[in-house]
Amino acid sequence: MESEKAIIGGEFLIRDVKCEDVFTPEDYSEEQKMIAQMCLDFIKTEVLPNLDRIDALEEGLMPSLIDKAGELGMVGMSVPENYGGMGVDFPTSILATEYTGRGHSFSVAYGAHTGIGTLPILYYGNEAQKQKYIPKLATGEWKAAYCLTEPNAGSDANSGKTKAKLSDDGKHYIINGQKMWITNGGFADVFTVFAKIDDDKNLTAFIVDANSEGITLNPEEKKMGIKGSSTRQVFFNNVKVPVENLLGERDKGFKIALNILNIGRIKLGAGVVGASKDTINLSVQYANEREQFGRPISKYGAIRHKIAEQIIKTFAVESATVRAAADIDNAIQDLIKNGMEKEKATLKGIETFAPECAILKVVGSECVDYCVDEGVQIHGGMGFSAESRIERAYRDSRINRIFEGTNEINRLLTVDMILKKGMKGELDLMTPAMAVANDLMSIPDFEEPSTELFAEEKKYVKNFKKAILMVAGTAVQKLMMSLAKEEEILMNAADMINDAYVAESLLLRVEKMAKKYGEDKVGVYIDIVKTYIHDAADRIHKAGKEALMAFVTEDELKMMLMGMRRFTKVATFNTKEARQRIALKAIEKNEYCFSDAINQI
Repeated sequence: MESEKAIIGGEFLIRDVKCEDVFTPEDYSEEQKMIAQMCLDFIKTEVLPNLDRIDALEEGLMPSLIDKAGELGMVGMSVPENYGGMGVDFPTSILATEYTGRGHSFSVAYGAHTGIGTLPILYYGNEAQKQKYIPKLATGEWKAAYCLTEPNAGSDANSGKTKAKLSDDGKHYIINGQKMWITNGGFADVFTVFAKIDDDKNLTAFIVDANSEGITLNPEEKKMGIKGSSTRQVFFNNVKVPVENLLGERDKGFKIALNILNIGRIKLGAGVVGASKDTINLSVQYANEREQFGRPISKYGAIRHKIAEQIIKTFAVESATVRAAADIDNAIQDLIKNGMEKEKATLKGIETFAPECAILKVVGSECVDYCVDEGVQIHGGMGFSAESRIERAYRDSRINRIFEGTNEINRLLTVDMILKKGMKGELDLMTPAMAVANDLMSIPDFEEPSTELFAEEKKYVKNFKKAILMVAGTAVQKLMMSLAKEEEILMNAADMINDAYVAESLLLRVEKMAKKYGEDKVGVYIDIVKTYIHDAADRIHKAGKEALMAFVTEDELKMMLMGMRRFTKVATFNTKEARQRIALKAIEKNEYCFSDAINQI
């Protein structure tokens, strides 16, 4: 029998997935876990003891840390072995990103160098460019930065004013302009710079040596958080760039920027999972140490609720991130098997899952923001003191909702990309949307509930998807071309999509665990699934109701709101007791003990 076709990006919305077909953190190999442990050890020994020095921007400290990470192979993980890297697969690079995500400002510098700094050259450079730059970037000998944002070109990156003009002798491009918020700007050796040649409509990318004549830097920006990350404005005044340093094709720089941002988005999702786990450790340990009214505050229900919610959100986002990383890797491997070279296959595979990358950026950044906010609250007055690491974590986390495209932009992109896949025929959204419309007119079924584990939860997730198809399908039908301007409705739809994807990913992970180890062994994980889905139902109902009330006429609205209630109806479940059990597991272990579920069963 022919094997089932691999899932494509956005298809989760219209396709049922078996738990056996998803990769989960419990599936990581011993070798992958050793790489994660190496990254964690580096953060604990080299980064955390030096956080104050890092945040003070001590001269030479951050570059020296990148050098040390390079000696361990951490800097070149995604770089193929023939260019001096480790050549790990995509899930392994995501795992490494998660563990380095505990490193505050170092994580930002490391991520910028290994991601947006190195990958444009690796994926778009010609062989001569790769041979010249990648081996030195892979070891950390050269540090990289990415120059895209300008004072008047943030979310609208393609509106940048930086210009490139071919010299009279045809040997150089002369670049003039200004870039801002350039991470690693203060010590980078190599810049990827985006500029428009002459009157081109789109950007072109260039590899620029940072010591080129005509480049000047503003002083370091004073920031709310990530203070140890070098962030500078970069000015280009008649900077001569050899014509052979044009990266990719003329007028195709914006495409490079978008594709590199897709990678940055899923890697941000992974990095903040690590930061969230670290925050939970700080929260639990302080709650166990701090006594009020004669006992540790970890014994109080209000504190346990916060700890449990931190755990639920983090475990859920981790499940979705690892699932997407493996789906991307499967797409990459299929493309390679069909004859595509690895760099192009990697880009194409990630681009295919651009909706999931946007989802993970949003849910991940909002997860860590929740965790640090409640972490400060658990610490009370100490959480407001600069002497506590939770205060730094709180300030450092806020940038994540702005990095890699704001969360508002990513929400709009998620819906837009999925709808465009439908319009191009890559996804058949019409058939299931029509089925949902017919479903609305039918009498609800009252079949006997199944005794199979998670049968009800699977039905709930399937109904969540129906709710999304009802809202999005109706919006497309009624608003047509004006839908793109209805940002509130699109963001409602994106919130519904985000919750459905994370809920399904979480459910599939725990179902896989239950089948392998037995339902009786994974009780606390079942609590996590049921609590998340119960709360997601309310969030999806609210978002769907708000969207429908914004554009559906009164005569149809009543029927659609009834459908929304039906599609988000879940059985009663004591989430208070479930959260107590979840929190108690971490409190007893004095840490977030859900990372490697196998060892906790």
